[in-house]
Amino acid sequence: MKEITIRSGRVKDLPQVLELIKELAAYVGLSDQVENSVAQMEVDGFGDNSVYELLVAERDGAILGTSIYYYRYSTWKGKRLYLEDLVVKESERGKGIGKLLFEATMKKTLSEKCSGMMWQVLDTNKTAMDFYKKYNAKFDRAFINYGLESESIREILK
Repeated sequence: MKEITIRSGRVKDLPQVLELIKELAAYVGLSDQVENSVAQMEVDGFGDNSVYELLVAERDGAILGTSIYYYRYSTWKGKRLYLEDLVVKESERGKGIGKLLFEATMKKTLSEKCSGMMWQVLDTNKTAMDFYKKYNAKFDRAFINYGLESESIREILK
């Protein structure tokens, strides 16, 4: 197998990255939830007020996986890296690509002087949970996620 390179993502990677995101959504049975587009990802990640960064795993110009993250602030812990998605192309799973991406993301956490990193896993994604257990990641049952979609917010604020 040819060498895999882990590097910062570029605008030209976004079409392949969005395909990975859609593949993950299909894997967990939530394809209907993907509303993002390459154009929006370009604005959000490479525009004047970028809100996320990404690493990619690449071999021969093909993007095999990605780690998409951003920084958040915890009033208790300070600056934290939030791993939004760690995705490896289904045909490439089990080859160590996820490990390379995850460990590169951990290094980014330290280089950016974050107090730690955090992420969420769907309770149905046992493969991901097993992956993170190898790193002795802490599982937190105390916090319950809440959210509002922009459509709901508009309706509430009418």
